[in-house]
Amino acid sequence: MSTPLVDMRDICISFGGVHAVDHVSVDLQPGEVVGLLGHNGAGKSTLIKILSGAYAADSGEIYINGEKAEINNPRDARAYNIETIYQTLALADNLDAASNLFLGRELVTPLGFVDDDAMEAETRKIMARLNPNFRKFNVPVSALSGGQRQSVAIARAVYFNAKILIMDEPTAALGPHETQMVSELIKELKSQGLGIFLISHDVHDVMELCDRASVMKNGKLVGTVDIDDVTDDDLLSMIILGKRPGEAAEG
Repeated sequence: MSTPLVDMRDICISFGGVHAVDHVSVDLQPGEVVGLLGHNGAGKSTLIKILSGAYAADSGEIYINGEKAEINNPRDARAYNIETIYQTLALADNLDAASNLFLGRELVTPLGFVDDDAMEAETRKIMARLNPNFRKFNVPVSALSGGQRQSVAIARAVYFNAKILIMDEPTAALGPHETQMVSELIKELKSQGLGIFLISHDVHDVMELCDRASVMKNGKLVGTVDIDDVTDDDLLSMIILGKRPGEAAEG
């Protein structure tokens, strides 16, 4: 295997005596999608919040491209080209796609005015790469469908050079057509060499979109499996029983 894009080793964090993440190690290769599965409270979101800089681990180490990384806040994470797309997407509903893409990082003219034309041109360019069917450049994002909003959030991350993308339940509340659109986006990002951690509790999503799956239960890692080697039922038993395929259930 090549050097992992991300290597989280022996990560621990506790809140008020509860081990939310208990000695968990996961890694991610370039051009790979790793699903993080588990019930609510399993620790998957907490683990990823450590990578995104929202939480600081109590112990453990993170390596990015083989080098030890210091991630103490979201700004540190961004410096390592880590971007998170939360389920809520964090879009400004009243603004159009370009204004959302450059929110807080607006392009300006030599005279210091916001350069709307340049921002729209750049947005069209990145959208042509990610979602060629996207046409609604001049409407507020509140008028877009769920899948289109998802593409705006992904475009923003990719435009600002994300190499590691964290996607939190990317297809939650989307219909079949929209889910397919997000699936196409993910395939496109993979082909460009991005690594994606996909947080989900939907086994079908993970079977469809991921290369590997890491399953967590009660803060611990049950195991990491290649999707090609397991069935939906194998993943479900890992989530529910906390055992890997072929293992007897833990007493």
